[in-house]
Amino acid sequence: MPLLTDRPQTGDALGARLGVNRVTVNTLARRLAEEGVPVTVSRGGYALAAGTPAPQLVPLTGAFGQAMRYLGTVGSTQDEARAWADDPDRPAPHGAVVVAERQTAGRGRRGRTWDTTHGTLVFSVLLHGPLPLPDLGRMPLAAGVALQAACAGLDVGSGLKWPNDLLAPDSRKLAGILLEADLRGEEARRAVLGIGVNVSAAPPGAAHLGEFAPGLTRADLLARILAELEHWLAAPPDAVLEAWRAANITLGREVRVTTAGGELSGMALDLDPQGSLLVRTSAGTTVTVHAGDVQLVGTLAPSLPIRESTPQENL
Repeated sequence: MPLLTDRPQTGDALGARLGVNRVTVNTLARRLAEEGVPVTVSRGGYALAAGTPAPQLVPLTGAFGQAMRYLGTVGSTQDEARAWADDPDRPAPHGAVVVAERQTAGRGRRGRTWDTTHGTLVFSVLLHGPLPLPDLGRMPLAAGVALQAACAGLDVGSGLKWPNDLLAPDSRKLAGILLEADLRGEEARRAVLGIGVNVSAAPPGAAHLGEFAPGLTRADLLARILAELEHWLAAPPDAVLEAWRAANITLGREVRVTTAGGELSGMALDLDPQGSLLVRTSAGTTVTVHAGDVQLVGTLAPSLPIRESTPQENL
């Protein structure tokens, strides 16, 4: 796999590097294609489809993703990242990334299925602890800010819906975030941050970035997001909350929130220091929502606030 690039190479050339004959190269290429890896075969030889988010094609600028596994079909990138972290011989380091073309058991928040298709960028980032509980609460917000900043750099208008969705200007979903943590008392020894972005395809009712930024590749987008993630996950809590407020489309809106304890409606007022949502109900009371699904009531404004990233933030 690491030998394949987006430029065709002959079976003889690849065979010489692998120490096998070209018939074996053809067998290996077919096996990769069966696993979901977009291998192309032409008169010039074998190559990965342009923009494939394989490590050798992702233009990384930071530490996140320097350890990266690119896979075809998996159950879940979350599970793959966790298994890599538990490898007794070569455990995954902080910032390790698992990318896959397809998930058969991908999951979203609250046990939902995480649908993936070709044209979707799906990956998980391993974050080593110890991670205090307040930090965990802000991580999805920091990841949302990173996603929005990466898209803002592409001139894609988008906004953040609490707690974990990136929406297009017409309120269709562009991306989602899932954070899973291994808790030990008041902290986590590690967390796995899963992100799915619709790049050139989307399920019915959702949006994809190709509608707004034609020519965008998953490899380039992954590099952008990882650079922003590395910055925002290390940023001071106040800076994360301020950036989220600047990019959000939730606050100041009427919302319906589904929580484990039931449903409530009211005005989304603000975030507390831990990133929880403060909602004022019709009875005039303010409720702190630590976890839940938010539905925005009414029509989105025609333009959304966009927070521009700066070159310094991408270092």
